[in-house]
Amino acid sequence: QVQLVESGGGLVQPGGSLRLSCAASGSIFSINTMGWYRQVPGKQRELVAAITSDGSTNIADSVKGRFIISRDKAKNTVYLQMNSLKPEDTAVYSCNLVQNRGLDWYDYWGQGTQVTVSS
Repeated sequence: QVQLVESGGGLVQPGGSLRLSCAASGSIFSINTMGWYRQVPGKQRELVAAITSDGSTNIADSVKGRFIISRDKAKNTVYLQMNSLKPEDTAVYSCNLVQNRGLDWYDYWGQGTQVTVSS
């Protein structure tokens, strides 16, 4: 089992910055992918950014150039630095960890943290 604990959400003005953190603990395999998703009421959850254990990243076009994902492997922690925030970035942001052992895949989610961009 894996636990994900997120922190760093809150209220910020347009153009501002926030940094989200997600600390993973438990049975974590050496090869995995951690990422951030976001969801607003009435819409599907969407991938914001993901990073593999070897450092490869996948960033959504809507946040490319503004958001940076990084991870500290020693701390099993992933970060999402969000800059130049826009009102449309308002959502619940959830941390995700995916790992596999052979054909068995494991998918874990954090509890979510609210990010509100408003003046």
